[in-house]
Amino acid sequence: MAKHWYPVIDILSCTECGACVDFCRHGVYDKGKAPVPVVVHPDGCVDRCRGCQRNCPAGAIAYTGDTGARSDAPPACCCDPEPEAAEGRPLRIEYLYLDLNTCDRCVGTGAVLDEVVAVLRPALELAGYAVEYRKREMATPQLAEQYHFLSSPTILVNGRDIFGAVRESGCGCCGEIAGTEVNCRVFAYGGRTYEVPTREMLANAILRSLNAQPECPRGDYELPENLRRFYEGKAKKSGSSPSCGCGCSC
Repeated sequence: MAKHWYPVIDILSCTECGACVDFCRHGVYDKGKAPVPVVVHPDGCVDRCRGCQRNCPAGAIAYTGDTGARSDAPPACCCDPEPEAAEGRPLRIEYLYLDLNTCDRCVGTGAVLDEVVAVLRPALELAGYAVEYRKREMATPQLAEQYHFLSSPTILVNGRDIFGAVRESGCGCCGEIAGTEVNCRVFAYGGRTYEVPTREMLANAILRSLNAQPECPRGDYELPENLRRFYEGKAKKSGSSPSCGCGCSC
């Protein structure tokens, strides 16, 4: 959570609609005074989250600490819808992976997920969901930390891992990328273990996740040793240091 980023309400513009209070799930606003937006817990605000600002029809919300974040940066909070998201109940499906060129598990799972989302999307949108499907390469330790990334590949629905507990086995593909032993995720279903989940598995897991409350990474995060080996080994093989993750040339 942020200590120098929190909403400031323009009381002259605010219409007291309560949209910001209803949106925030981090206790920033005093629910007892709703719909009047009273900020009582500024430290609860997620750094760079602009969710309540984007939900404010009067444009009455600014942020302390706002220095003009990059418009192409991903949301800092999984509850924070991106500007182009369609209207409706937000349904953010995110595919987090280490590699889509070499790793058979990442490539295979991504292909199956593409098929499942394509089939489910029309029905979900008909049911009133605003479906947003993104693939995000966990290219740096900094991105892994932002998403509390534990294992590759991972599928999130509104910030929640649709398979919960992580199981892994040795992955020769990612081991080849890093030049060291690396484990990747496996998926248990119907008493069997799969390196690449089936369409049935993914469809059922996504549908089970529809009624779950959005979740943001909370608490302490420590990069798993398995991922640390991958990032360090990959950087060593390429003769470079891990990127800062901001898209710059530093």
